Amino acid sequence: MRLRVDLRATGSLVGTVIKYLAVAMAVPLVVSVVYWEDVWVFAVSMAFAVGVGVGLERLDPDPDMKAAEALLLVAASWLVVAIIAAIPYVLAGYGTASTLANPVNALFESMSGVTTTGATVMGEISTDRHSHAVLMWRQLTQWLGGMGIIVLMIAILPELAVNGAELMRQEAPGPGLQKLTPRIAETARVLWLVYFGFTILLTLILYGLHLAGLAPNMNLFNAVAHGFSTLPTGGFSPQADSIAAFSAVVQWVFIPFMVVAGTNFALFWHLLDGDIRTLLGDTEFRVYAGALAVLTAVLASLLYSGTAPAQELGGITQGNTGNALRQAAFQIGSLMNSTGFATSDFAQWDGPAQAVLLFTMFIGGSAGSTGGGIKVVRWIIVIKAARRELLEASRPDVVQPIRLGGNVVDEESVKGVLAFTLLYIALFAVATMFFVLDGLRVGYELSVLEAMSASLATLGNIGPGFGSLGPFGSYLDFPAETKLVMVVLMWVGRLEIIPVLAVFTGAFWKR
Repeated sequence: MRLRVDLRATGSLVGTVIKYLAVAMAVPLVVSVVYWEDVWVFAVSMAFAVGVGVGLERLDPDPDMKAAEALLLVAASWLVVAIIAAIPYVLAGYGTASTLANPVNALFESMSGVTTTGATVMGEISTDRHSHAVLMWRQLTQWLGGMGIIVLMIAILPELAVNGAELMRQEAPGPGLQKLTPRIAETARVLWLVYFGFTILLTLILYGLHLAGLAPNMNLFNAVAHGFSTLPTGGFSPQADSIAAFSAVVQWVFIPFMVVAGTNFALFWHLLDGDIRTLLGDTEFRVYAGALAVLTAVLASLLYSGTAPAQELGGITQGNTGNALRQAAFQIGSLMNSTGFATSDFAQWDGPAQAVLLFTMFIGGSAGSTGGGIKVVRWIIVIKAARRELLEASRPDVVQPIRLGGNVVDEESVKGVLAFTLLYIALFAVATMFFVLDGLRVGYELSVLEAMSASLATLGNIGPGFGSLGPFGSYLDFPAETKLVMVVLMWVGRLEIIPVLAVFTGAFWKR
């Protein structure tokens, strides 16, 4: 049987992606030289990545990419990149007590990084246990995965720009990424330029606060590291206490940047072009901002009234309006768009506050942002579709199109949104049951809430959950089989389910 997909062409293009991943390893290599730690680890990893990349490229010197190859390229690239990115963890952990010496743990940490999930199995997070270079690589993998590895390749490689629109459609988070310029390669460069600009701005502000004496712990290393993980809504931090390790001023600075990261980046291009009406008039942005405000107000009132413990890592909240508002705004801003940073151990909060956070985790960021989850625009369409069904049930003669921002949403898009949402909820439910049952198999006690939060946190690329999986906990104690399922969930969730699952159908391969 002749395959519908050209594997040689796809393999060659995957090789190109891997080859350029080696270039990114130059950043931790420089850090390793500065601190003189693990230099050989990144030198060997770079050489290996170049060798594998060049070898795969030779499979087809002039690859021809059609729609099927584009879909397979996106799905395969993210999996292979996570595998290659895990190599420095294994090498650095060899002969040490590092949890990342275990290949399954290394792959989990790597996939968590490139998919911007932020879940960790690292155990003790400190420069005493892990080198500065390894910790910086951990941060950088999130930054590379935030706006999209393939989107970056489209911006710099002409051979991918030819089919760039199809590639971006498969990789970009959320339906209907807007084409900002006549050429798709220029659109990719615009998105990465906005992304890069916000990263630099946050890094400069954080380090500036350090120089001004307002952020003693925010040295240059920490400023760069957190710049790499905030805009991609990643959540990794080289500090064991996440953002709770820094002053209240620093915590306030992170909040608007997390909100920015969950906003459609195309809107900022219009804003930079002097067009503020597009931003303010965008239906999804208004709902996103409104949800953030309402959920923050609800959670702040719970914290102020003492629903959560009075003393947290981030400071007293009960009866303290300023701290309650800061804690609420930070946690809502972090979890709604899947950043995963924390200033307080919300795993210890009472039921009502945790219920608000769990609801928040289901919403997600905006389409065209680096945020995870189902996405705000999909919830808008789902709600409008449900309302239409109720209307048509009572008045069959009425034809009610679904509109978004004044434009009619075609029925094919509505069907796609409903299918995605159903698959998302189904995967969430199945994974939850698997986690509980697999835990029972090995004697690992896992509550239903912990299993639900683990499923949602990995599929939605959120990171922290509840109970032992809280913001200062880890996924280290899970069985290896569960961790591998979580790796798949992170991969599937980052690519919005359909591109990955489609590859595993018979129709994809048959002519």
